[in-house]
Amino acid sequence: MLDAMDVQIFSFVIPAIIVAFAITNADAGLIGTVTLLTSAFGGWFGGALSDRFGRVRTLQITILWFAIFTFLCGFAQNYVQLFVFRALMGFGFGGEWAAGAVLIGEVIRAEHRGKAVGSVQSGWAVGWAIAAIAATWFFSVLPQDTAWRALFWVGLLPAFLVFFVRRFVDEPKVFTATQSGLMAKGTTANFMEIFSPAMLRTTILTSVLATGAQGGYYAIATWLPTYPVSHREFSNARARVWARLRLQFRAGCSGA
Repeated sequence: MLDAMDVQIFSFVIPAIIVAFAITNADAGLIGTVTLLTSAFGGWFGGALSDRFGRVRTLQITILWFAIFTFLCGFAQNYVQLFVFRALMGFGFGGEWAAGAVLIGEVIRAEHRGKAVGSVQSGWAVGWAIAAIAATWFFSVLPQDTAWRALFWVGLLPAFLVFFVRRFVDEPKVFTATQSGLMAKGTTANFMEIFSPAMLRTTILTSVLATGAQGGYYAIATWLPTYPVSHREFSNARARVWARLRLQFRAGCSGA
């Protein structure tokens, strides 16, 4: 939920940063693209770190990583700085999803695993809604150039989850048992294995599937709040309400 909030904040500040940094729509879109590209590598490296150092420790590191760099986006003084901060944020975002998904898969018993993973995934829509509500409020009470920065500063909130994870979440027994077995054999997990002949076909097909699904989603979600402002002459506040209603409609249809 909270990493969705951090990611989707960007879609609500696009009109403001276009004005603030005198950039084009293409420049703004490139920031969204680089975030997704680095998140792919973040997921890959996050999985490798999870195998080496543990799911819980990696989860803590990646939550802090994406929260801090989202926060720093609010201090960007030009386009290049914002581009770099969002690119670095993507590494943590992708790594967090990888570590979190594996953690859920290993902690929950097989008969409940599907429901648990579905619950985690459904939190994305909640995070989207939080970003929309926060954007509506900030842009209503603050000047535009301050509001978009304040939204990114709010992105630091997920960092407080680290204290919860550190206190209440333990490494899955499956992981500790696997690590013990590997150590007894004198071997370690190899994150390059996905490119081995036995795994290469699966790696390519799943990468193509993920690229199509994620690319299609983000092409719409990133620009949804901006579209009514630039093409329907909505005010920023009205556009955010419109985007939020569209989100709720989509969630309702998915539930049906």
